[in-house]
Amino acid sequence: MRSQLIKHLHSTINCSSVSSGWCEMANEPQMKPQVLLVTLVAISAALSLGNAESSSSCGPNFPVACSCGNEMYEGAVQFIVNCTNAGLHNTSVLEYMPEQVEILIFTGNYITELPWNVFGSINDYKQLKIVDMSNNHIREIRGKSYHHVPRVERLILNHNNLSISRYDDEVNHHHPRVFSNFVNLQSLHLTDAFEDHSSPQLSEDLHDIFVNSQLVKLEKLHLEQNEITHFKDRNVFCDLPALRDLHLGDNLLKDINFEVRCLNNLRFLDLERNKFEFVKPSDMRLLNELQERENRTVNLIVDFNLNPFVCDCKISPFRTWLQATRVQVRNQESLMCFHGLQHVDPAPAHILQLDMGECAATMAAAASFLNIAENEQLYGQLQPHISGHTATLIFLLIVLSMILLGLLVALVYVSRDKLKYMMTPVFDNVAKKVQYTSIKDEDCPEVHV
Repeated sequence: MRSQLIKHLHSTINCSSVSSGWCEMANEPQMKPQVLLVTLVAISAALSLGNAESSSSCGPNFPVACSCGNEMYEGAVQFIVNCTNAGLHNTSVLEYMPEQVEILIFTGNYITELPWNVFGSINDYKQLKIVDMSNNHIREIRGKSYHHVPRVERLILNHNNLSISRYDDEVNHHHPRVFSNFVNLQSLHLTDAFEDHSSPQLSEDLHDIFVNSQLVKLEKLHLEQNEITHFKDRNVFCDLPALRDLHLGDNLLKDINFEVRCLNNLRFLDLERNKFEFVKPSDMRLLNELQERENRTVNLIVDFNLNPFVCDCKISPFRTWLQATRVQVRNQESLMCFHGLQHVDPAPAHILQLDMGECAATMAAAASFLNIAENEQLYGQLQPHISGHTATLIFLLIVLSMILLGLLVALVYVSRDKLKYMMTPVFDNVAKKVQYTSIKDEDCPEVHV
């Protein structure tokens, strides 16, 4: 179409002066202005369409909405395949990406399930470093979905509807080795990624994936906005030995009910915008123990900002800890608490400026609890601290022992006649042996030396 329009233009227009750039009509009647205008618009549209078709290096399998080429990304020129809001309902185009692709941005589409071999079965994208598949309504990722990703360092799956549960809707969506081919993965983004949200089973399923995928190089993990209330599996992160940054902001956590002492390299723990009304002394103790580890090479930073702290004596140990701990608490000067939970618009106050004169007993108890932890150096060799639960268990054990002893005495008393009948022959036999031994000793001649 473009060539035909150009040919028609050449047949009606003669460029008489190359130097001036002005074209005049040659040997024909003057063309009407309306016809000329329509012709020029058609030629312009044809040229634009031709340029759009020829400028893309994605190939014939990609829709027009996708673009491929070198672009500036994070301060460097990199080859990007970008299929944002392309209206795609499957991932078949990803099997035909240019081999030099370094960054894949595949977001804003509608793909409920990732099939096997998303990037093809024979392709080898050796330069691919970042994969962004956010906001695609992905519900299930098969165990063999990702192959040929040896150099991928960042995987972004934010804002999807992932189900990783083995019990969800009686369908097993749990694939423990889902990330096993990301051997160099350093950053995993799962912000607002799960459909099952705050299910206590989520931590167990995540732990299973971390163990089986062997993400030994993972340094950053993002789990924000997943409505997590607590972690049923306290060791959920303990099989990520290189983990440095753990982002748990915008969840529903009220305490640190997961193990942090197993994360020797942890440098940043994000707990902002959760549901902390106060910080338990046991949680502060865990953070102190991690910070004081002898083999640590980085300082621990924790962010408690924008939590709904309450201004009562429960917050006093946290206030004392803020001023004494070696853990770096980000923006501690701006930490606020609120005067009661019943007020419609509670008045905020700076935690570090609170008058805690009425909370001396609580502060002393917390200080004593924390001081015990400071003298316990090695994880795994901690001295037991008798808490209220431990004392209760000891008391119950003593009571049960006394009951057992009483039952034993009662059993002996009830069965005394039977026991006497059984034991009499034994006693007689022993008495006879003693008597025979005495007689034998008397019959022996006395030996004079």
